[in-house]
Amino acid sequence: MRIAVVNFSGSVGKTVVTSHLLAPRIPQAEIIAVESTNESAADLGLDVDQLRGAQFGKLFRKLLTASAAIVDVGASNIEDFLAELNKYDQSQAEIDYFILPVVPSGKAQRETIKTIESLSGSGVTPDRIRVLFNRVDVNSIDEFSPIFAYAKLSRAFMANPQAQIFESDVFDLLANRRLTIEAIVADQTDYRAQLRETDPDNEDEIERISDLIALQSLARPVHRQLNQTFNALFA
Repeated sequence: MRIAVVNFSGSVGKTVVTSHLLAPRIPQAEIIAVESTNESAADLGLDVDQLRGAQFGKLFRKLLTASAAIVDVGASNIEDFLAELNKYDQSQAEIDYFILPVVPSGKAQRETIKTIESLSGSGVTPDRIRVLFNRVDVNSIDEFSPIFAYAKLSRAFMANPQAQIFESDVFDLLANRRLTIEAIVADQTDYRAQLRETDPDNEDEIERISDLIALQSLARPVHRQLNQTFNALFA
């Protein structure tokens, strides 16, 4: 599976989607960040090949031979990326799915629709354009009504309301520690035993271990929800 995570809008969670949702569930996927200024999956400890939008020729050749790839296209590079995509005849066919994360703000939703229009204009079929609802508070249908209305009107993309990531502090906490949610959930260290054995006067160590226990407790339900999100996104 070869996926491009794209959106004209910035700060919609493309790197969160790449690092925490997609990479752990697509075995052996090569991660390519088309980014020049912002955080990428490399900042969370993942192995990432970094390119710029104008280096599409190099990316195209990578996609020709990759069995699995995740291309995280930063907002500062997406215009170059899409322009180059149109230069190479049928190059969009080398990408199985275009995933568009979007947050509830009006600006983000408008720019998501603009991105969909651009991809459709490049010949990408509706089944390969999939919107992912990020930072959902309660209900994606209510919070992203312009996207669902446009989906019904245009039939140009897939919008499954269950393809959603709920608002959570866990992603910022993980970013501060440069960890993925997969890594923290997979950590089998018995931190509670460590906490019991720690010198009660060692306040810094107690705080460190307590923070890790709390982070794991917060991460586990989010990780389970991401499994459901992944299945809904590719249903």
